Amino acid sequence: MANNNISPFAHVFLKLMQGPVYEEDKAYWKDLLGWQTELSKYLNQVGLQLIINESDGFARIQQPEADDSSGDKPLPRLMRKTRLTYEATLLCIVLREALDEFDIQGNGTRLFMTQKEIKERLTLFFKERNNKSKLLKDLNKPINSLLNIGILKATREDAANKELHQYEVKRVIKALVNNEKLEEIKSKLKLHVNPVQQ
Repeated sequence: MANNNISPFAHVFLKLMQGPVYEEDKAYWKDLLGWQTELSKYLNQVGLQLIINESDGFARIQQPEADDSSGDKPLPRLMRKTRLTYEATLLCIVLREALDEFDIQGNGTRLFMTQKEIKERLTLFFKERNNKSKLLKDLNKPINSLLNIGILKATREDAANKELHQYEVKRVIKALVNNEKLEEIKSKLKLHVNPVQQ
């Protein structure tokens, strides 16, 4: 039986609760833009924010950091912060920089990379051969970490050759690793890795 009390933007709200909504998901994107005022108002009432980045074509829900002035009933965390391993963090930096280069070249809006291409980019971060061998041998772990949090999306698998597995680098990485965060992480990584000198 139909429930007439359901909000007309409920489908967009539920989709956002599952993760970022992208412009290529045309039906949801159109409704999200149409209902953004109502969605923002509702989310604000429950301590959440709607972040829409039209230039990069994605929207997501964010929970602001708890404020001491928020009263005697602080809100529980809806979204747990994911602590990435060193390898996954390094992969984030490589992918974020690859996306920036892709945007500068202006070859489209969606960046696809094979596992081989990702490996090639990672090797530039290492001088010492013994440093890189462990990471490159087991690249599946950091890739799976980024698949789980929506930074990567598998778009093609090759059973015969893992290096030809293809992934899309999702633009939400720009929100999760902004320019300031990128520089901060890169400076920390310099303590662990010797970049190849150009």
